[in-house]
Amino acid sequence: MSRRIRARPQDGNPAAPYRSVDSPELKTMMFEECDTIDKLWSRAVGLYATKKCLGTRELLSEEDEVQPNGKVFKKVILGEYKWQTYTDVDRRIVSLGQGLAALGQKPRNNVLMLAETRADWMVTAQTCFKFNYPLVTIYATLGEEAIAHGINESEATHVFTNAELLPKIKNVAGKIPKVQYIIYMDALNNKPAATEGFPAGIQILSMAQVEEMGTRAENANRPIQPPVPDDLAVIMYTSGSTGLPKGVMIAHRNLIGGMAGQCDRIPGLGPKDTYIGYLPLAHVLELSAEISCLAFGTPIGYSSPLTLSDQSSKIKRGSKGDASVLRPTLMAAVPVIMDRIYKTVMDKVNEGGKWKKAMFNVAYGYKLKLVENGSDTPLLNRSLFKPVRSILGGKIRMMLSGGAPLSATTQRFMNVCFCCPVLQGYGLTETCGAGTVTEVDDLTTGRVGAPLICNEIKLVDWDEGGYTTEDKPYPRGEIVLGGPNITMGYYKNPQQTAEDFREEGGNRWFYTGDIGEFHPDGCLKIIDRKKDLVKLQAGEYVSLGKVEAALKNNSLVDNICVYASSDQHYAIALVVPNHKHLKNLSAKMELKTDQWEELCNDPDLEKEVLKVLHKVAKEAKLERFEIPQKLRLCSESWTPDTGLVTDAFKLKRKNLQSHYSQDIARLYGS
Repeated sequence: MSRRIRARPQDGNPAAPYRSVDSPELKTMMFEECDTIDKLWSRAVGLYATKKCLGTRELLSEEDEVQPNGKVFKKVILGEYKWQTYTDVDRRIVSLGQGLAALGQKPRNNVLMLAETRADWMVTAQTCFKFNYPLVTIYATLGEEAIAHGINESEATHVFTNAELLPKIKNVAGKIPKVQYIIYMDALNNKPAATEGFPAGIQILSMAQVEEMGTRAENANRPIQPPVPDDLAVIMYTSGSTGLPKGVMIAHRNLIGGMAGQCDRIPGLGPKDTYIGYLPLAHVLELSAEISCLAFGTPIGYSSPLTLSDQSSKIKRGSKGDASVLRPTLMAAVPVIMDRIYKTVMDKVNEGGKWKKAMFNVAYGYKLKLVENGSDTPLLNRSLFKPVRSILGGKIRMMLSGGAPLSATTQRFMNVCFCCPVLQGYGLTETCGAGTVTEVDDLTTGRVGAPLICNEIKLVDWDEGGYTTEDKPYPRGEIVLGGPNITMGYYKNPQQTAEDFREEGGNRWFYTGDIGEFHPDGCLKIIDRKKDLVKLQAGEYVSLGKVEAALKNNSLVDNICVYASSDQHYAIALVVPNHKHLKNLSAKMELKTDQWEELCNDPDLEKEVLKVLHKVAKEAKLERFEIPQKLRLCSESWTPDTGLVTDAFKLKRKNLQSHYSQDIARLYGS
């Protein structure tokens, strides 16, 4: 544990709100004169006018590649990044905003965004901020019911999308009666957009057409009505892990306050950095990260999870992924991305022969001890770890992890092999993604850092779960956040707003449902979640997330969902196995098939995997009742497209329970 005190409860009482020692008064702005997002952008344009702003790689070729199992994958060869300057982007923002006004868009009326992360997404967002059009964001991977729900609830008449998603919107076009215009961003492969077949009342326009409208003499000089701090900037629909997504209302002052806290934990942020943007911009972590980068003159090069590295699934073998070309210094990542990198590297190490494996392990162990003591190994960084660093371009100086807990094993691996700090953050859409972020000099693992300078955090007793602020050695309870980054509530959902948001003592607080403990240095650790706690038949409580975190780092596991029923006396697990390691295990068992479906349905293999996980669970010191007693090997991967995980790869437990209901019944013997 770090020695420096980073936060304290205000009156020494562990039940009182904790604040950062760096800011006794909560900070509300990044720059004194910038109290709305459009002012942040105008300031940046004035300072960095001719500097690189937004970059996109040119598509050189695209081809189909037939896999051994007969499936066809699209593979691409991409060129260099083509850049727009701050001035270029600013001109487009004005043209697009005036074009939308010419199409009847009014200030304080919602504009909806259903698109994948790219430069045009950010151009549209900055347009909405400047012209005071509240931006409604929906994840591109949501199902048709959720998309129609978001469009109809927001009452948006103007919808932005990318050309590749037009067919998805066409499927719900008959269910979204208020939509008048669908504006699409050109496909990255330059294929013509499928604009036919929409209802007569919906006009389909390209983004370029709307920008051109805005440059016409009759439209170019319309007065712009800028926002004020309390105006709505974003209605951000959550990923819907527990049902239909909820729209979180975020005012300009909320985002400005949250970013003020987050940027305080990123020393040296500025024009010398380069950020790689590939996470969904419909996620508050990515949106606030990108807006912050632009405010400090940091250029953003766009990517995707399928083209991020040379090894990514859409990159043609022998050609370069985005990170190798861009060579970013900063990136955000959800733990599942880092876990994949860790497993990929360790698989290569284990395949490299005994000598190479032993050399890597010795060097890794040596550097790990130095890192934990605050030292480094420049020679090893330039030699043994250089090929690992090159996976992400070789220049990463800092990574931010959010969205879910990052395992200590993966965090230490990233520290050692990528030679940079990994800042763990904790925040929610309802808090603008802000809450806590670990500091660069905090070398501990498993914690999420001290409160940011924009908010305070208190723990509230949860008697049912047995957590109180009087607990020893650390005070524990439900995590509750207060500050300027606490959002306005849920759109058209006053009942849920009243449950989760409360006015207490003149402050606005958000009750997260997460359980945490504060350590003596003022840093927070997430230890449980109310909704993840299941009471078994005999009265024991099982924390599903805790068990999953303990088991998922095993090489046999690509993903895992632990399930427990309150009318049963044991927990079970749904496991997506790692292809390579499961096939290796089946070969050792001398099974007669190597067909994936048959392997996942083999009861003997199921039992063998269960034995391995029992050993892992005991090493992690799980209680007997916490360890799954039966499991199902799931042959399909859980991706956002399947509806079984969110865009941030959080489990959608209800969907998983429904999808595997027959397997769950079998495992419980019904």
